[in-house]
Amino acid sequence: QVQLVESGGGLVQTGGSLRLSCTASGSTFSSYYMGWLRQAPGQGREFVAAINWNGASTYYADFAKGRFTISKGNAKNTVYLQMNYLKPEDTAVYYCVTDQGNWWAYGSSPQSWGQGTQVTVSS
Repeated sequence: QVQLVESGGGLVQTGGSLRLSCTASGSTFSSYYMGWLRQAPGQGREFVAAINWNGASTYYADFAKGRFTISKGNAKNTVYLQMNYLKPEDTAVYYCVTDQGNWWAYGSSPQSWGQGTQVTVSS
């Protein structure tokens, strides 16, 4: 069982930046990928970005490329999502997730989820 705790959401103006953090505890393995999904009001959950255990490989949704950066902390159980040039359409609850393998490629629901953190971008 993996526990995920997120922080860093908030309110920002268009063009601003936020950094989300997520720390994992419990049973984790080198085959696990950590990442972020988001859900906007009235919409389904959407893949944002993912990273492998040692931080060497990263994956992004098209809308995130060039604006968002996912990275690992030195302890490898922390993942960050740096979000720059934020737009109103980025407003959503952002969830830190983890599971084995490239779960985002199959559209499957990851095994472990954080509680979610609200990101609101005002126009």
